[in-house]
Amino acid sequence: MSNKKFVTVSALTKYLKRKFDVDPHLRDIWVKGELSNVKIHDSGHIYFTLKDEHARIQAVMFSSFNRSLPFRPEDGMNVLVRGEITIYQPGGIYQIYAKEMEPDGVGGLYLAFEQLKKKLEQEGLFDVKHKKTIPAFPKTIGVITSPTGAAVRDIITTIKRRYPVAKVVVIPAIVQGVQAGKSIVNKIQLANSLGYFDVLIVGRGGGSIEELWAFNEEMVAREIFKSKIPVISAVGHETDYTIADFVADLRAPTPTGAAELAVPNITDLIEKIRERNIRMTNALKERIKKEKLKLFRLTNSYAFKYPKKLYMQKEQELDILFERFKKAGKRYLSDQTNRYLLLTNRLKNELPYDQIERAKTRMKDLDKKMLREMTALYQQKLNRFQALASKLDALSPLKIMERGYSLVYKQDKLVKSVKQTAEGDFIQIKLQDGTIHCEVSEIEERRS
Repeated sequence: MSNKKFVTVSALTKYLKRKFDVDPHLRDIWVKGELSNVKIHDSGHIYFTLKDEHARIQAVMFSSFNRSLPFRPEDGMNVLVRGEITIYQPGGIYQIYAKEMEPDGVGGLYLAFEQLKKKLEQEGLFDVKHKKTIPAFPKTIGVITSPTGAAVRDIITTIKRRYPVAKVVVIPAIVQGVQAGKSIVNKIQLANSLGYFDVLIVGRGGGSIEELWAFNEEMVAREIFKSKIPVISAVGHETDYTIADFVADLRAPTPTGAAELAVPNITDLIEKIRERNIRMTNALKERIKKEKLKLFRLTNSYAFKYPKKLYMQKEQELDILFERFKKAGKRYLSDQTNRYLLLTNRLKNELPYDQIERAKTRMKDLDKKMLREMTALYQQKLNRFQALASKLDALSPLKIMERGYSLVYKQDKLVKSVKQTAEGDFIQIKLQDGTIHCEVSEIEERRS
């Protein structure tokens, strides 16, 4: 044993890893495959398996490289991955460190589907408030699909079985291929222009995503949204979802399901009619029973048995009411008469003529009273004036001059002292009977 050469697992793995790392074909390579076991770690790194029909390889795409991905990787996507092939040394497995990822085939269609779905949803084309009500009992149903597929046969068979009174009109359309989208749009426009369809079923049987792609085209979605006729989408199998399903007024899981949603079941209708007929019959019987009981009560009532007595009683009540009416009328007439007399007397007392006469008499009395008071006031003022005049006359300087006195003025001012004059001044001496004009020649002041 000691002569045999050997290497450890770690050494062997390291050696192989170096071989991988120096191989220029493995340093930058594009690998095509289908995604499976996709796991997005909390760190942002994406771990997945890339496989085809015969082999698979482990892969990891670090967060620094996947931040710019325009889509979220999911199982089943076909993708193109660019990266570096190397060996994960602790596990001894080879894997690809992905640096770029692009959708391929179904993956690309899926990405386009998600992008259009997001766009139309933001515009409100999926909003429930825009959904039209499917008529409960349609007369004419338009089916826009391939006239040769199994879907159209299933729809017609189901409708005829469930609701044979409805008319089914097949509007042939291309439902697969490059021209399918335009064909479906034209047929929806045609159905709306004809104006006699109550509901439209638009769809086809199952298939791959590529085969169903016409129902994911934007122009088809917008035409379904614009349709004045309610639209039921019926595309593929129950698990298949297309943009048309989201825009349509009602989505059916299959073409057969669309036929079932479009029309009622005539068997159920007949059963409902039978049940309602029973309910109506029972209701009528109950109503007749109640009305008979009501009639019995009426025919056995006092009014029907003794109509004359009831009539006589009402006559008596009428007489009593008539007497009350007469008394009330007389009382009312008496009250109104008394009110009239009262108002008449008040009117007489308040006639303008009487008021004027009373005002004239009062004015005469006031004139007399004013004359008496004016005369008395005049006499009172006259007596006072005479008393004051006598007192003023007694105090008048003229009275003094009558007794031999005189008044001396200098320039119209009364001279009361010798100090008010000087030699050479001209003065006036007023006497009782006139004035003497003098010139002062000498002044002699009295000494005390």
